[in-house]
Amino acid sequence: MDQLMIAGRQFNSRLLVGTGKFASNQAMVAAMEHSGSEIVTVALRRVDIDNPEDSLLSHIDSERYLLLPNTSGARDAEEAVRLARLARAAGCEPWIKLEVTPDPYYLLPDPIETLKAAEILVKDGFVVLPYMPADPVLAKHLEEAGTATVMPLGAPIGTNRGVRTRDLIAIIIEQSSIPVIVDAGLGAPSHAAEAMEMGADAVLVNTALADTPNPAAMAQAFRKGVEAGREAYLAGLGTQRQQAEASSPLTGFLRNE
Repeated sequence: MDQLMIAGRQFNSRLLVGTGKFASNQAMVAAMEHSGSEIVTVALRRVDIDNPEDSLLSHIDSERYLLLPNTSGARDAEEAVRLARLARAAGCEPWIKLEVTPDPYYLLPDPIETLKAAEILVKDGFVVLPYMPADPVLAKHLEEAGTATVMPLGAPIGTNRGVRTRDLIAIIIEQSSIPVIVDAGLGAPSHAAEAMEMGADAVLVNTALADTPNPAAMAQAFRKGVEAGREAYLAGLGTQRQQAEASSPLTGFLRNE
């Protein structure tokens, strides 16, 4: 079976989902179920991890999903590390989606602080999945620091604009020895399929599911898009050409009289 492997752990689904922005917890749960995802990311700033029964966490089946806390809102490495350690102290598995976004407008990840936090967290025993700019050089530095994946953005968070960083992500995929998960900016199932066709190992979506009248149906569509893109990548895409090339022979059955 074609499984996603992260830090020695196997997953059948290559679609990760976020839990923010949903109109209700019921809509969030329905989207999770229809997505087929096995990894769900939750912003630590949105939950009371000391009282999970009274928070968003009470709606997430920990037997079914790997809960991936994220450090969304952290403005520097120190803050991100503190949030990660708080999550582990509260009983969460030592898996963390690392986000350091000091820019309040575009929410672009800080490459320097992200690398600094990653180095600290890896040494501290965390499985680190860092959200990062689509920067091939930074991706190699993070890999060398020991992160479990790299997560380059397709477009700024929540924009639904698709794989705008395609050329750079292609280089990251080519050079990476760890899973590449395209995160942020994917707004349609076709965007997810595009990322997977390129050879990305997985994608993460949130706004595209929450910002729709029917999150469950959209989650199912994304599931199919991810599966189709992965199957196309494994099959091998045809060569792109500048000049037209007939799909049927033009000799042997036409006669000029």
